[in-house]
Amino acid sequence: MAWARKLRERRGQATVELAVVLPVAIIVAVIVVNALSFFGTCASFDRVARQTVCAYAAAPAVAGDTAGPADVACAVEAELQRSFETSNVDVSVTVRGTSLGFQRYTARIEYAPTLFGLGLRDEVFGVMLPRLSHEAHMTVDAYRPGVLFL
Repeated sequence: MAWARKLRERRGQATVELAVVLPVAIIVAVIVVNALSFFGTCASFDRVARQTVCAYAAAPAVAGDTAGPADVACAVEAELQRSFETSNVDVSVTVRGTSLGFQRYTARIEYAPTLFGLGLRDEVFGVMLPRLSHEAHMTVDAYRPGVLFL
């Protein structure tokens, strides 16, 4: 008889534990999936951005005979946008001149977290959620094609 009473007292314990732990486990899973997706996107972006800058900026004649640094930056940005065509990723490329005629290209990617591939809201209770961002830099010599500095 005592064992039946103990069994009745424990009935529903697993259900309550599941109700408490499941939302926390889902939140942790969303964070882990977004972090891994962001790190993978950053690794791919670093490689593609540097290769694109090497292709367009190190030999500006490829982008056009009269292409200046701003035109090359637009061409690099267009190529990166074609490479990363997802709704939660924004790409931008800027260029600025440095000393000795070098051009420094900065490619920036902004990543918006998702809910396992579905879009999330940009704000919660009136507070804007920040986007994750990553930059890749490359400096090239505009006067000697093929001379690159990381």
